[in-house]
Amino acid sequence: MTDAPQPAQQQDPPGRTADMEPAPRDEMRAYRGRDLLDGQVALVTGGDSGIGRAVCVAFAKEGADVALSYLSEDDDAEHTARLVRAEGHRCVLLRGDLGDARHCTAVVDATVAELGRLDVLVNNVATQEPVDAPEDIDDERWLRTFEVNVHSFFRVTRAALPHLGEGSAIINTGSVNGLRGNRTLIDYSATKGAVTAWTYSMAQALVDRGIRVNCVAPGPVWTPLIPATMPPDKVGSFGEQVPMGRAADPDEIAPSYVFFAAQALSSYYTGEVLAPLGGETLPG
Repeated sequence: MTDAPQPAQQQDPPGRTADMEPAPRDEMRAYRGRDLLDGQVALVTGGDSGIGRAVCVAFAKEGADVALSYLSEDDDAEHTARLVRAEGHRCVLLRGDLGDARHCTAVVDATVAELGRLDVLVNNVATQEPVDAPEDIDDERWLRTFEVNVHSFFRVTRAALPHLGEGSAIINTGSVNGLRGNRTLIDYSATKGAVTAWTYSMAQALVDRGIRVNCVAPGPVWTPLIPATMPPDKVGSFGEQVPMGRAADPDEIAPSYVFFAAQALSSYYTGEVLAPLGGETLPG
């Protein structure tokens, strides 16, 4: 992405990469792998587009087979699968709603059945919807945001644990909004704060099993979620508030996930939150 702001635009949720202007850099074209995940299998929730797509491709370039779950964006999911397969690795597409507890178990079962094992889990799926006032959030909306953004992380991880062991990695996608809050993304920020605390707790709970649990908490990233959930004027200025003056592209965030996934790079890291924020600093 250039430093020029993206034009005002809007899509129907959950959003499509092909309709974004400019197109995000999310295919890791310049990335060169080093077999850091050779022979491993990764499951990436919300892996069809945005950060999830870039992570899937980066993992494939590092030698992993990939299963990706997605809601309903078939075109995006198929495109990501083609990118993974072009690297010579298998890719399994798992369509469905991770707000459904049964589907959380099903995606893990399908991953192991199709790809034979599970070594790396990336909990990345999320939903958001800005509001003007707290009263605009009804019970249904509040519960739905938690079902997708928090409960799916717990449920998918619980199903995955019997298949994970020494050297395995769990990586959760947090957000800067979970670290500082956001007046228009109240329920979303609450879920991302929960993800941070849950990461700390799970890292402590699983350290004796040799399973590392970490979190990537990005600032603004140019993904389909943005034009699909924000009003056009907010989209047009998205990312301008950070010192770098722009939103990140997914390609700039995915290497953080490779770092946490690869035992060779991060064997002494667990319970960490890595926050790529475009120059913004936070207390603590």
